[in-house]
Amino acid sequence: MRIAVISDTHDRLPGHVTAAIAEADEIWHLGDVCMPSIVDTLKMLGPKIRVVRGNCDECAVWPLTLDFQLAGHRFHLEHIPSRVAPAGADFFLHGHTHVPRDETIGGIRFLNPGCITRPIAAPPPATPGCASVRNRPWNGNWCACRASLLEGADFMRRDSVSKNRPSS
Repeated sequence: MRIAVISDTHDRLPGHVTAAIAEADEIWHLGDVCMPSIVDTLKMLGPKIRVVRGNCDECAVWPLTLDFQLAGHRFHLEHIPSRVAPAGADFFLHGHTHVPRDETIGGIRFLNPGCITRPIAAPPPATPGCASVRNRPWNGNWCACRASLLEGADFMRRDSVSKNRPSS
């Protein structure tokens, strides 16, 4: 399963991002969508959409957090990262900082795709994150996608190497 992960679109969804995530099986937006029409655009691409509300969002229908299980892994999504991940989470995905993140703390993988419209730590054009989720044991891909989603076996960033990549 290929998952496109974006955050902090702040009223804009660049065409290169839409093209990069169009083939995903799911799209996860980690908040600060701002305009609900962005989510409508994502829905038109076809895959399942999961979205959490950010500090700049006014759509009360979007939850502040989402917790779910997928392919044997427990995911927690929220916009502003709390200091501690919920008990039992394997992955904690968040936005807010506009800075890409991939680190493991206490056995929990923290991931942030960064901001695709106003990146702080990546040169433009910013890219969405994507993950390939498979059944346990976890061997997923985390990458910055320019034109296509990966279906590989390890979380990684194509444009920059994470300092805290856990061993498989």
